[in-house]
Amino acid sequence: MTSLLPAWIHPAKSLASGESDFLSPACLASRRGPAAGVRPAFPPSLVVQVKALACELPHRLGLPLSRLSIEEIRQHVMAQGLVAEISGATLWRWLSSDALRPWQHRSWVFPRDPNFAAKAGPVLDLYLRVWEGVPLGADEFVISADEKTSIQARRRKQPTLSPAPNRPTRVEHEYFREGAWVYLAAWDVHRAKVFGRCKLQNGIAPVDRLVGEVMSQEPYKSARRVFWIMDNCSAHRGQRAADRFRAPNGPMPPSSTPRTTPVGSIR
Repeated sequence: MTSLLPAWIHPAKSLASGESDFLSPACLASRRGPAAGVRPAFPPSLVVQVKALACELPHRLGLPLSRLSIEEIRQHVMAQGLVAEISGATLWRWLSSDALRPWQHRSWVFPRDPNFAAKAGPVLDLYLRVWEGVPLGADEFVISADEKTSIQARRRKQPTLSPAPNRPTRVEHEYFREGAWVYLAAWDVHRAKVFGRCKLQNGIAPVDRLVGEVMSQEPYKSARRVFWIMDNCSAHRGQRAADRFRAPNGPMPPSSTPRTTPVGSIR
């Protein structure tokens, strides 16, 4: 009799009565359940609850954490009785569909200036090589400059040994303290070139030397314009800094002709 049946029909024994049934593969799969590798179906409401949970700060959930991981979300979901069991891979798939990554964080400074947008616009335009609505020319450049203060300089008590067969590089653990230094850097935004120097202290003179180092080189020396994006440190703040840069005895070489435009910080 079995041979006369269509290929998609299989005889099976009813678990309840012991009588023969004729079941399709789909029916057989539904009877096997999760134990046979069939993924359990979760209601959409649970997906929404998990995503809402991922958007909460840990302290609001009573958790002593700075951020949530997939495993911590899984444990919290089960502890709240939302689901008896769920895998981290399932949670990852749900959160990824909305680009939610609560285990990541980024430092952030909230704007304090009511005119933030108006001031930020010119800076963002320069990063896109636009000034006052006009694209920059090939002989115009954008430099972003800043200082990193309080860098702890340390000198090892013994020289570092290079690697050798069966021996990695050896770096002496103990060191001498050489004080706190300042690193000044100027970054050509669109040419991916950095100019940097270390100094014992910050101030107008170190900044002027950095500007002079950059502006004395080509292509900046003969450029039509060079825009300097800087923050509001007193050494390079506003129009006074721009006038100082362009003064006859300023950091720009007398033979250079480009217009330098410092752009102040915005917060």
